Amino acid sequence: MTTPDELVSIFDRIRDGIQDERDILLLRQWLKNSNDRHVLQIGKNIINIADGKDIHIGDRTYYNTDAQTIKAVIQEVFKDLISSINIEKLPQQNSAQANLLARTKKKDLVIKINSQNEKNPTSGIPAITKFEFEVVTLDIQGIETKRCLKQADYFIENLPDDFILEMVSIAGGKFQMGAPQDEPESLEDERPQHIVTLKPFFIGKYPINQAQWRVIANLPKIKRGLELEPSCFKGDNLPVERVSWYDAQEFCKRLSQETGRKYRLPTEAEWEYACRAQTSTPFHFGKTITPNLAKYFAQNENINSSISHQQTTEVGSFLPNSFGIYDMHGLVWEWCEDCEHEDYQDAPADGSSWVNNGNSEYRILRGGSWDSPPQLCRSASRFSEMAGVTDPKFGFRVVCSST
Repeated sequence: MTTPDELVSIFDRIRDGIQDERDILLLRQWLKNSNDRHVLQIGKNIINIADGKDIHIGDRTYYNTDAQTIKAVIQEVFKDLISSINIEKLPQQNSAQANLLARTKKKDLVIKINSQNEKNPTSGIPAITKFEFEVVTLDIQGIETKRCLKQADYFIENLPDDFILEMVSIAGGKFQMGAPQDEPESLEDERPQHIVTLKPFFIGKYPINQAQWRVIANLPKIKRGLELEPSCFKGDNLPVERVSWYDAQEFCKRLSQETGRKYRLPTEAEWEYACRAQTSTPFHFGKTITPNLAKYFAQNENINSSISHQQTTEVGSFLPNSFGIYDMHGLVWEWCEDCEHEDYQDAPADGSSWVNNGNSEYRILRGGSWDSPPQLCRSASRFSEMAGVTDPKFGFRVVCSST
């Protein structure tokens, strides 16, 4: 097994551009045989190498790594470095752990190797990088009027069995929550409109899928047992459904214990803020949606009859909003933290969960589902159900603090 000192020498040679095939082979062998997790970051570009098998560069993934791929990755990581780089070995905490740190004048390169046996830190957020995505805007007839590229910050949470959870950064800010009186097919429980001020947070890029559910449900019980395969429609990348609010709470507790970060359901205000993404229209796409942009019940719309709209689709099948969040309209109703209230009278103005003076047996769901008409998929639309109910239309996504 390659020692930390040998690894430093290999990185020194890579830095100086004098590495040979033996260095590449040694590095590959070390990655292949190691049980450690390796994260390399240059500026905003993250290289995430787990167990020597797959390499993640930003939001790209290279599978079944071979020597040529390792070499290409190394070249990409180091191509932007200046010549004066110093790689130091940090003090070892024990014989099973090695820590390396690379420093440059640019102060934007970190190479850190930590034992996979360690739990993630109980404070702080993993390295942040960016991803790029397309956003579209529709007119009232559903015709696309604008398409543009945007970027958002996010981090990757590593889960058991090499699965990941992508968490998108949402900047704090103010927004007007609820629907105006003149919004078509809006209801009185969406009023009065009120200004809410939120702190920054992270929200799941997608609803929790069945693979993510399974690996967390397989962790030790905290308060209640969880079915490994609760969903009606089966598929690793389909959203988990037929889960109750209590099930989602247990999932968050297990995820928090596994990662060392506090995960929870979004508050209703956080959910709507993330959904709207600085829009005030009924949908973040504009005044309407189409079956090409969301998974909902489009019975009266002119759609291709070969497209099935009677079950879920894979998460991320449609374009996101301008925050980079996918599937906020339709697909599955998403559980929120809040209790049921008849309207927004006396609702919190700070974005916190509204649990006082409400019906705690019922909890809020947002977003509509694959079986919902368009009006129930609006950004302001609200629904509530008993917290213990499961349904093929009910799923969820998670949030965590930005600190």
